[in-house]
Amino acid sequence: MRRYAVTHFYHSGFSVSCGDTILVFDYWRGENGELAENLQLTPEILGAYSHIIVFISHDHPDHMDPVVFTWKDVPGLQYVIASDMPAGTPGLRLAPGDSEELPGDVKVTAFDSTDLGVSFLVDFRGLSVFHAGDLNFWHWREESTMKEIEEADREFRKAVAPICGKAVDLAFFPVDPRQGPLFESGANYFILAVKPRILIPMHYFNRPESAVEYARTATCRTTEVIAMPGNGDVLLMDEDEQGYLNLSIPELPEEPSEPEPAVPADPLLPENDPFLESDLPLVQLAENPPAPPPAPEAEKEAPGPSEP
Repeated sequence: MRRYAVTHFYHSGFSVSCGDTILVFDYWRGENGELAENLQLTPEILGAYSHIIVFISHDHPDHMDPVVFTWKDVPGLQYVIASDMPAGTPGLRLAPGDSEELPGDVKVTAFDSTDLGVSFLVDFRGLSVFHAGDLNFWHWREESTMKEIEEADREFRKAVAPICGKAVDLAFFPVDPRQGPLFESGANYFILAVKPRILIPMHYFNRPESAVEYARTATCRTTEVIAMPGNGDVLLMDEDEQGYLNLSIPELPEEPSEPEPAVPADPLLPENDPFLESDLPLVQLAENPPAPPPAPEAEKEAPGPSEP
């Protein structure tokens, strides 16, 4: 039985690891360092693996963090990049349709995108992983003309067509709320056409509720849509002998809680309110305090014999 660990870092950045091999896709810490330091990848973390493959789908800043090139001296690390990346960018360049076998029982095939660069389909020890990069039905219904939308639709379907018929176990695909109404239409079409077993939304620009809502509404018979809205979220996938993927989320250790200090009774709390049983307004009670109860009457002496 194989265990795969999927980790979401930030935006479209994910890793998939199994045994001594880790795949890192479109790693980005955020424009303003949104990815907390304790969640970031480091050479020390990557050094625990024998094979590290860093995929960069294109050179938009939100898909290529320069920090990834500071990892270059980690033993066993290799970059796989789009063929249209700027000259001098280190890595194995792939154009749409190119395939390469890599160490760690990994085979990668590049497909087209509707933006810069490529998308990646990776056979990872029998698990088929697709990372879309910026492949999406990019349309802006509140701004684009009908002709522009129709052209975007044709280009998107054309780019997805070669992927149809491929077995995809796990897909990372954009669900970008900046597009406005029907922002999820690209992911919906991808589910209908490709039928990935699991789809994880990405590229939602600090709007994790978009991913959560999409997962709630888009799961269907062929595809389980799973939101990983938090930076550092982890999903475990255990493949059994029959090829089924059993999913689980690891429990985080509970931090020990310190005992709360004793707090003196607060006279303003309801249970300490002297007027709790009264139905009079507090102001009125303050101005007209209730009269003290009458003192008990002294016992009267028994009458003596009446005088004549």
